[in-house]
Amino acid sequence: MPTAIRSPMDSSKRSRFRFEPRARIAARVQRWAQSRQGEDVLPLSLHQRRIYILPTKSGIGAAVLLFAMLLAGMNYGNSLALFLCFTLTGVTLVSMHECHRALSGIRLLRALADNTFAGQAGDLHLYFENADSRAREALKVKCAHGEPVGFSVQPGEIKSVSLKFQAARRGRQWIGLLKLSSTASMGLFQAWAWIHLPLQAIVYPKPAGNRSLPPPVGRPPSGQQNTRNNGEEEWAWLRDFQDGDPPRSVAWKAYARGAPLMVAHYDSPAGLQRTLSFSMAGGSPEQKLSQLTQWVLACERLGENYALELPDGLQGADHGQAHRRLCLESLALFGL
Repeated sequence: MPTAIRSPMDSSKRSRFRFEPRARIAARVQRWAQSRQGEDVLPLSLHQRRIYILPTKSGIGAAVLLFAMLLAGMNYGNSLALFLCFTLTGVTLVSMHECHRALSGIRLLRALADNTFAGQAGDLHLYFENADSRAREALKVKCAHGEPVGFSVQPGEIKSVSLKFQAARRGRQWIGLLKLSSTASMGLFQAWAWIHLPLQAIVYPKPAGNRSLPPPVGRPPSGQQNTRNNGEEEWAWLRDFQDGDPPRSVAWKAYARGAPLMVAHYDSPAGLQRTLSFSMAGGSPEQKLSQLTQWVLACERLGENYALELPDGLQGADHGQAHRRLCLESLALFGL
């Protein structure tokens, strides 16, 4: 049987993923900082000992130019070149102080993580306060495996900053590590601080599956049997548009009159409900949880009462945001 020949490009890619010295060094430094600082408690005020600072690439380039200018001035005895070199060196040192000061004393008042679905990006909300008399500029904050978000905080302002975190798999996900940095005021230095918070979000199963909803059960009250057809839905109220809502359910007439984008919400006939059972969703346990998640979202879009039946418990029939959250949390934490 012929053996597959590995190209040099393939082997180099594998070795690059196996050995990442920069990532390992960064992880060790973060663990050292956490053992030195411990867990943080909100509200949190950053003091000077928690702030680290290093020159950026532009700062290293500026240092090389200043050193070359110093050598040239000393070699040719040019006092004007030496005066300019010392002046620019003083400006650079002031820039380093200002960069460090941009983080020193800033306060993190609150941090909230929204629940999300597996494989999607969740929202993280941070609230910073600047009690200083000068603005804090060129700030950035990021969480692990997320993109940094830039912002600034004016004097006396409480700034709300939202950033994304990547949800891995269902269950409780800890979002404990945040990096707050600044390159103020000239970009020659970067100051940063690590924030370790006991912050977590609940990751729901990813909605998936191709099975149709279980049929509704129950019987409408006798007074409503003549006014509604069997299985007919009745318009109840309007709600805000959400991602994933079908376009046919949008209240286009209200939107044409200048109203915000709304979705018509329907109630199923009184007395009817659907039972979303773990045994009715096919596949592996994880596939069943994904199918049940899709059913829960479908019932909410239809405005129907539904009950969730899992091997470890039963959520009674209801609908609405509170019931939706309760069912999704039960699916997320099932078996964990």
